[in-house]
Amino acid sequence: MFGVSDGLVSNVSLVLGTAGAHPGAGVVRLAGLAGLFGGSFSMAAGEYISMRVQREAFERELHVERAEIEARPDSERAELEYLYQSRGLDAETAGKIADALMADPKVALETHAREELGLDPAALGSPVQAALFSFVTFAIGALIPLAAFLGGSSGPGAIEIAIAATGVVALIVGGALSFLTNRPVLLSALRSLCVCAIAGAITYGIGSAVGTAGG
Repeated sequence: MFGVSDGLVSNVSLVLGTAGAHPGAGVVRLAGLAGLFGGSFSMAAGEYISMRVQREAFERELHVERAEIEARPDSERAELEYLYQSRGLDAETAGKIADALMADPKVALETHAREELGLDPAALGSPVQAALFSFVTFAIGALIPLAAFLGGSSGPGAIEIAIAATGVVALIVGGALSFLTNRPVLLSALRSLCVCAIAGAITYGIGSAVGTAGG
């Protein structure tokens, strides 16, 4: 939903800003397609790099933890025992649990990673998957305001269709996001609509002013 929202706001601004200068449907299509693909690749690249660096940082922390378990198993066992005692277990039970966990190096690493680092070694995230997801969701959102111009429409009719389609999708996206934030559906939907409307209106005004001045 966030990727769709980003693509929607970004490309409605670009499409309406270009359309405001009244350059012809072909130019608007070109600008919209450039915004769609440029924004999608940018989002995908940014997400890939971000996830890659995050994964590498997590892997480094796991490597350090693995080395500590190998070099100082007694100290690491004591950390687990203290941790479980701090959670209300008696010393004997905490000690038995720590012994059982430390008996298997893989289990020991997974336990320390979860308890100390808040990491799941088996779920560090996939940079490629995140990049593809960002590309697709941004492209879907960016396609909405552009669809009317791709369909062969031009002039005010295409602009009105783009505005209407963007408004409907903005309401849907905003309403859907309310389920994540536990906010009122109507409030979230209207907020999303207002953001798109303000961005589109400002860029359309700028495009119209620049187009008029250039004429």
